[in-house]
Amino acid sequence: MEPNKKNKLNGTLCPSGCPSREVLDIIADKWTVLIIHNLAKGSMRHNELSRALGEISQKVLTQGLRKLERNGIVARTVYPVVPPKVEYALTPLGASLINVLSTLAIWSDKNFPQVISARKKFDNE
Repeated sequence: MEPNKKNKLNGTLCPSGCPSREVLDIIADKWTVLIIHNLAKGSMRHNELSRALGEISQKVLTQGLRKLERNGIVARTVYPVVPPKVEYALTPLGASLINVLSTLAIWSDKNFPQVISARKKFDNE
């Protein structure tokens, strides 16, 4: 982007407490992005998600899923079987985030070398 050219984002990111800011706080979390990415492939059980995410603790995964369920992004389905079977899936609202997060993932993949280079340059100064 040219130095004197302003880049405007669509939408408003209001101060803390504003509804749009609250939603951004929910979806901008590292684990939220990774949970949504994995659920974009289809419904999953808690342990499947845990294995797919790797280094997440059970507690953090449970908290993340509850937060996403509370905010209408993930649906939790309990099946009446023994032992109990619980699956998590994206709601239509959650599925609407897939393209947004995909764009972010593509940007991350494309620009990762530049980020590493900038990090090394900064650390060496």
